[in-house]
Formats: sequence, C-alpha cells, structure tokens
Amino acid sequence: MPDHLPHPVTIQGLTIPEDRIGTLVPFEGDRSDSAQLADGLAEDGYLFLRDCLDPALVLAAREEVFRQLAGVGEIADPPAEGVATGKSRRLDPAEDEGLFWQRVSEGPILRRLTHGLEMQSVLDTVLSEPARAFDLIYLRPTPVGRATALHYDYPFFAGSAQPMINAWIPIGDIPVEDGPLAIVEHSNRFSDLIDQFLAVDYTADRSNDVVQAAAYGGASDVNPVQLVVDRDTRFLTANFRSGDLLLVNMFTLHGSLDNVSPRSRVRLSCDVRFQPAAQPADDSRYFGEYPSGSKGGGYADMRGAQPLA
Repeated sequence: MPDHLPHPVTIQGLTIPEDRIGTLVPFEGDRSDSAQLADGLAEDGYLFLRDCLDPALVLAAREEVFRQLAGVGEIADPPAEGVATGKSRRLDPAEDEGLFWQRVSEGPILRRLTHGLEMQSVLDTVLSEPARAFDLIYLRPTPVGRATALHYDYPFFAGSAQPMINAWIPIGDIPVEDGPLAIVEHSNRFSDLIDQFLAVDYTADRSNDVVQAAAYGGASDVNPVQLVVDRDTRFLTANFRSGDLLLVNMFTLHGSLDNVSPRSRVRLSCDVRFQPAAQPADDSRYFGEYPSGSKGGGYADMRGAQPLA
C-alpha cells in the first residue's frame, strides 16, 4: 500500500507542488542477495529497507540521546517523545571542544545501533565484502525551523575508499511533517551536476571550503522546487518508522524537508558512512579517537553540537 504523504509539504520554506513529491519505493527483492541489492542501489541511487533494524534497539538509542538533551534542558519529559522545550543550558561547543556532543554521539546504545551486528550484516551484504563504519557519525536532532540543504555526498569523501555508502537511520518514527530526508529522484543521473564535482582535484585540496562548494554548489544554483520542476522529477520521501533504514550512494542529491511538527517534535536521525574494510581507513577527518570532521573542529563543528534553542 503506497505511503500517504500530507500536503502541503515544504522544503526551505517553499511549497512542493503535489505532483513533484512522491514516496520512496521499498526494496522488495531478496535482502540476502548482494547482486540484487547492489543493482538496486546503482539503478535508483538508494535502497529503502523497511523494518530492517530492531525497533526496540532504535527506541532505546532514541531514549539515550534525548535523555542527555533533557539533561541540558532542551527536551521535555518524557524524553523519548522528543519534544523541544525551546530552552537550553548546553555549553557552547567551542567552550567544551565538542566533548558533550562527542559523548552523546558515542553513547553505548547508539553505537550498538550504528556499529552493531545488524548494520554490519546489511552493509557487508550490500558491498559483497566486509564493511567498515566510519568512527565519526552525523547525529542530527533537528528542531522545528531547521533543515539540511540539498547536496551530494561524494566531495566530502573523495580521495578515500570507494565505494562508500551513507546509511541514514531514522531514530524513532519520523512522519513527513517532522522533516525527514528526501532525495531527488534520478539525481544519480544528473551528469551536469555530477561532472562539476568530479572535476575537482580533491587530492590537491580537501579543505572544507572546497568540499562544501563542490557538494552544495551546483545543486544550489536554483531553489530546490525549481530544480525538480526544471528537470521534470520529484522529491521522494516517506513516513519513516522505527526499524527502517535508507542507504544512499555518494551520487544522489538529497537533503531534508522542513520540520513543521505541530507538537515541536525534534526529528532525530543519524548518518553513518560505510566503506570496504579492506581499504585504508586512514582519513583523520572520519577515523580515530578524535576525528576532525570536514571542518577541522571535530564534534564541536557539527550542526548537532549546536544547542536546539
């Protein structure tokens, strides 16, 4: 049964026409068949795996994260509901060098979700070989009024191991009004945009300015609604449930819808990148005890490190 999407839906404050938004198609093939999974990812640029992860573990990770945010006054009781208070007692991340956010991002239950056996098994199968998760994860508590602009992932990770896959995990139910991830249908075939960032020599310069410009530049030349209209395509999203998993390749344009939750619910999700384990894991931006991140400031520079209020 097709997922029912509410209307209107907005992205960056712009209303998406009803005929320019659709639902992600769940993968219906054999999840143990590496060839089928790889073909689906290559064809569509994504794999939407419904009911893939243990929902009890997902909800336990949600409770762990939001309980820590409740401890700094940002989330109301009960924490698992994820309702923002509009207040914060969190230190500025520059003051604690991102240690609070690193502690939240490395919570034992969260890491059991992001780096545990279920995720490992899925990514091993998709890659047809043992996979290695990045040490740095992108945990995103997104309150009403915030969103992630459209971008391609490849520039952030060029010059490292390939292929690379982004595992996007909804940590709890994320209905469309809470601002989940959306991809641009067929954007893995937009050769004009892709060729722009493939032409950059990242071995010569992998500075944050270079990768940010490459990842966001071509996709930001027009507003996102105009982009899908001009290219006769659609945004694809879903009402995500605890246990769902969305895999996205490095050449698929994606971002998030606006969080317009009437209850002030914070959308909680996490991005975890995976690469073949046999390839070097020596990029200090993403591996090690204190990964620096693309901006150089580690967890202190991450959007999730900023107070919710």
